[in-house]
Amino acid sequence: MSTNLEENKAIIRRYNHEGIAQGNVDTLEELLAPDFINHSAPAGMDAGRGGMFYFFLRILQSALSNLEVEILDQVAEGDKVTTRKAITGIHTGELLGLAPTQKPVVINVIDIYRLREGKLTAHWGLTTLSDVMAQLAS
Repeated sequence: MSTNLEENKAIIRRYNHEGIAQGNVDTLEELLAPDFINHSAPAGMDAGRGGMFYFFLRILQSALSNLEVEILDQVAEGDKVTTRKAITGIHTGELLGLAPTQKPVVINVIDIYRLREGKLTAHWGLTTLSDVMAQLAS
């Protein structure tokens, strides 16, 4: 496999571990391109960098303690990296309007990111967040 593909996979791993799990603003600033677009953003949410900052820093970081991202699989081809991962934590803060339950949370995710010159420029993804919310509410 070419070095560039391995470098792209490493960038996505760093983004997940430092940016998402650790909530490192500097990493998110560095890795999200100025023209980044989230093609999977929910209706009404900012589909640019701001939406990603908001979701990871304001929603996930404040709702889940012991937040971790486990990379389960990664495939790189061309300028894209696909990652299957699990975001885990304990629901200790409000999550999208749902009061803390103190229950463990596992959000399964499949992401596709496009990269250009070491920066993330586009995202498409599927998550089980809606299923998790339903389970926490029951």
